[in-house]
Amino acid sequence: MTAVVLFALMFLLMALGLPIALAIGLPAIALILTPGMFPDGVTFSALGQTIVGQMFAGVDSFDLLAVPLFMLAGGIMEMGGISRRLIAFSDSLVGWVPGGLACACIVASMIFAGISGSAAADTAAIGAVVIPAMIRQGYPAAFAGAVVAAGGAIGVIIPPSIPMVIFGFMTNISTSQLFAGGILVGALMGLSFMTVAGWLSWRNGYGARRPFSAKEAGQTFLEAFWSLGAPVVVLGGILSGIVTVTEAAALAVFYALLVSVAINRELRWKDLPEILVRSQATGAAILFIIAMAKVFTWLLTMQQTGQAVGAAVDALALSPRALLLLVMVVLLIVGCVMETTAALILLVPTLVVFVPQMGIDPVQFGVLVVVNLAIGMLTPPVGICLFVSCGIAGTTLGAISRAVAPLVAAAVVDLLIASLWPPLTMYLPALFYR
Repeated sequence: MTAVVLFALMFLLMALGLPIALAIGLPAIALILTPGMFPDGVTFSALGQTIVGQMFAGVDSFDLLAVPLFMLAGGIMEMGGISRRLIAFSDSLVGWVPGGLACACIVASMIFAGISGSAAADTAAIGAVVIPAMIRQGYPAAFAGAVVAAGGAIGVIIPPSIPMVIFGFMTNISTSQLFAGGILVGALMGLSFMTVAGWLSWRNGYGARRPFSAKEAGQTFLEAFWSLGAPVVVLGGILSGIVTVTEAAALAVFYALLVSVAINRELRWKDLPEILVRSQATGAAILFIIAMAKVFTWLLTMQQTGQAVGAAVDALALSPRALLLLVMVVLLIVGCVMETTAALILLVPTLVVFVPQMGIDPVQFGVLVVVNLAIGMLTPPVGICLFVSCGIAGTTLGAISRAVAPLVAAAVVDLLIASLWPPLTMYLPALFYR
């Protein structure tokens, strides 16, 4: 009963427009402090100390330092001319196919995903450059925004990935292995999005095609050379074991500064305070959600909600594959109505218990969870990538939601493949770490 009340209050507060962290934390704190919730003899002061202690424990992790650092690296690269060079290089490679600029947007997003770790940062950095260019080429604003949003969602699948950092922190699963597991899935989603965007562009006559030029490709490659080095440095350091994920995040910040200030010379030192404040406001919001969600999940644990859910699942007597597909459907639905970090913190402690029953590796499950929630970033009412693209494209949420539907359908097919074919997520972790 406590769990029902908690979730009902949380969704009510979200519907009223309260910030996600407060919508999660306030109902839990109120119920914890309600007389009669805990045995007599537990003082109000002791409960208050428990709440503060749980909030602190929720963010007391060296691994979570990667979150604000990756946000800062993404902010620096957005302002340092890196996204513009990546788009120019990508366009020189695929501009000759139907929907060339749309496909170039996806390619650039996949490269940028290897730097920022944030879908919102990826969408904003690429969208600010490519959406106006796509509209000038004759693409509808809603379609341009949908393609950019889809590319941005790949930002949390291709490593580094902030949701994977959070998942690894919560489950003690190697974040580096999660990163390796996301590479092929992210590549598959990128190819799927390019195929859908190219087909829709060809069918509707969107955009303009131009002949391939090896000279232009070589020139744009040289201009983007140092920008292309960022994912190589970050991912190479993580997958080789030279640096930890948090150290790689710090390395990404240093590399971004080096390229943006000393090489591209498009970022001035006086711009750094603005970037720092903007990126850390987002990073702090994520950490505050984690802290509040820790109190929420602690109360659910004390009320033995996990055991009740486990008993209900056992009563269904599902096969491992059927249970896996059921969990995927639940996550898809949750991703549509709940912010990614909140969904991770609230659901993962319960769902990870069923990994042995689903017959899959914990690393595969972690990647599948992140892919599910990435799809949620492309669906209303809380799809963050859609909102970012809407603002840049100057279109409505309804129009961009209709335009993104074919891309979401392609992503769901990719999710099904990743769920039923383990090598897609497990080949690289086995290659690098096992």
